[in-house]
Amino acid sequence: MTSSFPIRAFPVRDAERPGSSSAVALPEWDLSDLYARPDDPRLAADLDRAEAEARDFEASYAGRLATLSGDALAGAIATYERIEEVLGRVMSYAQLLFSGNAQDAANGRFYQTMGERVTGIGSHLLFLTLELNRLEDDLLDRRMSESAALARYRPWLRDLRVFRPHQLSDEVEKLLHEKEVTGRSAWNRLFDETVAHLRVPVTRDGKEEALTVSAALNLLSDRDRATRAAAAQGVSKVFADNARLFALITNTLAKDKEIVDGWRKYPRPGSSRNRANMVEDEVVDALVAAVVEAFPRLSHRYYAMKAKWLGLPKLQHWDRNAPLPDDADTSIAWNEARDRVLAAYGAFSPDLATLGRDFFEKPWIDAALRPGKASGAFAHPTVPSAHPYLLVNYHGKARDVMTLAHELGHGVHQRLAAKQGYLMSGTPLTLAETASVFGEMLTFRAVLDAEKDPARRRVLLAGKVEDMLNTVVRQIAFYRFETMLHDERRKGELSLERIGEIWMSVQTESLGPAFEFTPDYNVYWAYIPHFIHSPFYVYAYAFGDCLVNALYGVYQDGAVPDFQRKYLDLLRAGGTLRHKELLAPFGLNASDPKFWRRGLDVIAGFIDELERTGG
Repeated sequence: MTSSFPIRAFPVRDAERPGSSSAVALPEWDLSDLYARPDDPRLAADLDRAEAEARDFEASYAGRLATLSGDALAGAIATYERIEEVLGRVMSYAQLLFSGNAQDAANGRFYQTMGERVTGIGSHLLFLTLELNRLEDDLLDRRMSESAALARYRPWLRDLRVFRPHQLSDEVEKLLHEKEVTGRSAWNRLFDETVAHLRVPVTRDGKEEALTVSAALNLLSDRDRATRAAAAQGVSKVFADNARLFALITNTLAKDKEIVDGWRKYPRPGSSRNRANMVEDEVVDALVAAVVEAFPRLSHRYYAMKAKWLGLPKLQHWDRNAPLPDDADTSIAWNEARDRVLAAYGAFSPDLATLGRDFFEKPWIDAALRPGKASGAFAHPTVPSAHPYLLVNYHGKARDVMTLAHELGHGVHQRLAAKQGYLMSGTPLTLAETASVFGEMLTFRAVLDAEKDPARRRVLLAGKVEDMLNTVVRQIAFYRFETMLHDERRKGELSLERIGEIWMSVQTESLGPAFEFTPDYNVYWAYIPHFIHSPFYVYAYAFGDCLVNALYGVYQDGAVPDFQRKYLDLLRAGGTLRHKELLAPFGLNASDPKFWRRGLDVIAGFIDELERTGG
């Protein structure tokens, strides 16, 4: 994105997902709906045209916004949006190509080159957002009252002006914008390429293998405890061997953020993310406090039960995602996973299933397992004139089906919101998880309700609890790690040992006394890309999960008439409404502390059920 303030983002699912390899042929995406190849003449033509239009745009409008009529100002914003969408298409293609194989040096060079070119073009557009924020409220209100075309952009202008107190001079903003490609973006690329090239030594059955990081993390859910331990030791070794590089990247980016935050006068490290999410610092504080308070009745209680199920006096970190003894560990074919997810979506809303089916019938999903591919999962919205793409790493396990349901939720959300246009279709991260977690819950409930065997139901329920703990407890622990790290970084560079100490403290606090952490776990912070790419992003997972738990509870209660229509309207709104407005039709308010407890009570209720059935 070339604007000085973030408008769009796409959530990335945690890489540490259970499963095992599958021999089934899996789909791979075809990016030609964006561009056919890196040397596609259309791409070069789009960039040349966008550059010429951006220069003309700057020459025509810079310094003149205050003198424009409402309709003329709307025309300027529409031109800006059109040019931005072209640049967004280019960067979406470059990022997806890189995500598909970060090991290919050509992909890395292309991604960097496109970033540099787009940043250069964007420097001619930067004035618009800066100048709009210098307009007085009364003037802008008068212009919107006289122009329906400008009033259409009211939500975008509202969100843009949240950043007014933090805006710098035009010269400083342009400098920060142009230096991004040699600053944060370059460090992000270094991290990605380093992780993509790492090979983890894992010894199984007396034979040593060299696995990708994603494949090694996947073995942490293997049924065989010795295999899990071997994978954990391998991950620990390879990240310990590279830990000083990761500590340097982390320290540098934390300092970079401190510098920029200081100039922009943000009160604390997480404030800029909260502004981008259109949520108050106090709301995030309430969420974090509620989750931390709930650690004993959620994660501590569940993992104590799990240790008993596994027959262990204490769990090690490689036991956290271990399958339960009753888990048959059956492999689920890709087509079966597709049918399960679409059936669950269709039972709730046929319209939702129709939107989701396109992803499977067209080459919009990359599920194949291959070296160099980004770990974890994500849904990239690309641009409204195209369509989203989904990336998953499908291993054929039940939790992979849930991940597919999750990412498909993002995809249908992005398609429904596309009609809002490039500037207003993207949602804050706090709301971006709504459709994904809701879709995951629909799928889980459908599978659970269809299962009559008590032992199998317990396995399914435990799997859901673990997913929810990973989404809520683990992500809030990540957020606390970031907060402590960034706060301490302001006093000076953190040693590798100190970063490890902070990591171990939040893991011990969040996971509880059932675990006996080995010292080698102190480097596991290094593989998590969220800390590098999107500081303070992670609480959005917990926000979304608790929000959807409350929303799904309203749906189950049947207390809101025409729930499905209102839910689809929520998704269609994209970024035009704030969380208070979106939740009001369902009688919910995220500013109320009881709201978060209601969401956490859903997790606690599942754990209660597990206790009643033999926990």
